[in-house]
Amino acid sequence: MDSAVLLNLLGNENRRRILRLLARRPCYVTEISEYLGVSPKAVIDHLRKLEDAGLVESRVDEQRRKYFSIARNLRLEVNVSPYEFGTKSAYPASRSLDMTRCRYLSLHVEPKAVDDPDDDIPTVEPADDDPDGRSPETDELDPDADDSLSDLAAELERLETLENELSMAQRWVQGRLTDVMDSLSAAFGDRDGRFYAELLAAVANGARTTSAVARRVDASPAVTADALAQLESEDLLEQVGEEWRLTASE
Repeated sequence: MDSAVLLNLLGNENRRRILRLLARRPCYVTEISEYLGVSPKAVIDHLRKLEDAGLVESRVDEQRRKYFSIARNLRLEVNVSPYEFGTKSAYPASRSLDMTRCRYLSLHVEPKAVDDPDDDIPTVEPADDDPDGRSPETDELDPDADDSLSDLAAELERLETLENELSMAQRWVQGRLTDVMDSLSAAFGDRDGRFYAELLAAVANGARTTSAVARRVDASPAVTADALAQLESEDLLEQVGEEWRLTASE
């Protein structure tokens, strides 16, 4: 779902409170209504919108009572800086994701599901019979299983710590990006330094063609083409075919 739609959906306080409650346990409408202090009709309307967005799902128990729960993991990021406003939503990556493909990031957290003492990179393969990549062995704790309760608790602590460290790393990168953009803007002197800095950032972030860069910086293709040519003349960019790239990139 589009990030802007999700932001609008989650802008409602009662919907956020519903998700906070459902993150603890599945609930039925009456429980949610009492928790929020609003009418069941209003709760049903909120739940319908959350279901339509794929954030919430429902099931009916043996007593024909309808329970609602959070449907899936979702990460929604909002980035606000002097040079950028953007939103990004993403579902969890496949558990078979190979983190060695990351150029600047390496993780030294070895999940118990990986039976390889020489591999510190989390490349957990999903079970073949589970489309969500969840191992069926984790549904019920078997005292004879490889993962004991203490192992799982230790893994939980490692992952919580990793999440906090990644959050700190993101904040550090955000601050450094702003510092570098400030320096680039100032380096162009009397010219429109901010615009040239945004052009370089657009190319660095994957916009390769002139039209793609123009869309990213919200400028006309003609103005963008002239500015890119100027950056090329200063050996900051080079054009290979129809694509631009930074000359400093490795």
